[in-house]
Amino acid sequence: MLRVRLIQHTPDPERTVAGAARLCYSQSGVDEILERISPEQIERFLSKIRGLGHFSPFEHASFTYGVEGVSRVCLNQVVRHRIASYSQQSQRYVRENQFDYIVPPSVRDNPEAQAAFEEQMSAIQAAYNRLVALGIHQEDARYLLPGGCESKIVITMNARELLHFFELRTCQRAQWEIRRLAQEMLRLAKKAAPGLFADAGASCVHQGICREGDLSCGLIHRLPPRQLPFMIAGDRSGRAEGE
Repeated sequence: MLRVRLIQHTPDPERTVAGAARLCYSQSGVDEILERISPEQIERFLSKIRGLGHFSPFEHASFTYGVEGVSRVCLNQVVRHRIASYSQQSQRYVRENQFDYIVPPSVRDNPEAQAAFEEQMSAIQAAYNRLVALGIHQEDARYLLPGGCESKIVITMNARELLHFFELRTCQRAQWEIRRLAQEMLRLAKKAAPGLFADAGASCVHQGICREGDLSCGLIHRLPPRQLPFMIAGDRSGRAEGE
């Protein structure tokens, strides 16, 4: 069963991000900006920089999650997001005497498929245990273990990378397990910092853009037109963020 916990995050992440962004456009120092900026100004400023695409200040807020009840298939996708830190349970040092595994919904909903699936998992477990009993170290016995084997991981990402992660992985085209993980991570992120993640999620819903091309699920054509903030083209091209 999937379990996601937001272990910790940058203290007062919205003030941190808004203060960093305000510094880009102000002659005032850091202390003065952070002391004077009000909650209302933070909300307005975060909305403004989201609309301008000025996301570098979001990198100053980080979020750390503890995740359990996910497959190694899922985590192989997660760790492709490179701007992050990961600490994953090791199959080299942790012996899988009785490993748990994730059953895809398509398998679980088909009794015959589930029976075949569980039969093979039992066979893999028996073979693994036999190798270990024969003196094979778990670092080599693990070559038998399936991608569906349950794992645990600690993930740290900054808010900008989380926005990118949520855009890709809450999309209907994302694989079901990582989409479920991303949705729960997003729920916790919005609870901790709603101003940072107000527009987080699939690009079709929050930006009015589908990036899947011919592979689109078609949802964007069923959504009402999105009113995007007015933006001068030069704000995203030809100028560095913060100029």
